[in-house]
Amino acid sequence: MSKAKDIMVVTPHPDDAEFGVAGTVARWTRDGKDVVYVVTTNGDKGSSDVNVQPAALAKTREEEQLAAAKVLGVSEVVFLRYPDQGLEDTAEFRKTLVRQIRKFRPRTVVTCDPYRRYRWHRDHRITAQATMDAVFPYARDVHSYPDLLEEGLQPHKVKELLFWAPEEPNCKLDITETFSVKLAALMCHKSQVGGHGHEDLEGFLREWAETSAEGTAFALAEAFYRVEMRD
Repeated sequence: MSKAKDIMVVTPHPDDAEFGVAGTVARWTRDGKDVVYVVTTNGDKGSSDVNVQPAALAKTREEEQLAAAKVLGVSEVVFLRYPDQGLEDTAEFRKTLVRQIRKFRPRTVVTCDPYRRYRWHRDHRITAQATMDAVFPYARDVHSYPDLLEEGLQPHKVKELLFWAPEEPNCKLDITETFSVKLAALMCHKSQVGGHGHEDLEGFLREWAETSAEGTAFALAEAFYRVEMRD
């Protein structure tokens, strides 16, 4: 069994976590927390260039994600490689997530918000919903997916869920000192942000972080909806 991680970040595509949670991840790893990424899709649709081959793009995006994870101090990246825009909320997908939760046994699980209205990529919505269900009750309950016990994967109770990009956040975390690391990690995703100049991307991210920090003493923040998972 793998060494338990402090935090598991479940991200729909390579680069989503860098937009949503990288400043906080950088804080966590700076403070000695062990963070693992689980990337659910291969991102092979993430280009408007008709000449880009999806298989090649998926390989590129994995390499970019590994580079970004290194910048952030993430200890491990798991690629599930479901097809981009092809993710479905199935028992098989949920079991895959339960397997990762029981393997890494995180205290905190982080993913995108499942309940954004009107404009939200379905891979984001499905990843978040399936992650939420995998955390509770499936990863917790001994009789859920009993064959996982045969793999040596015992039930695990996650203590906390954090959803990034919520419409109504109830938790804001300071990224003032790690904003530059967030930007550097995002710049690793050249296939996604290569059309934007460094200053344009920094300006966008800074404005977003300033808005997220409103109502706090922080200069820059990332906003979440936090759920405490009670015993």
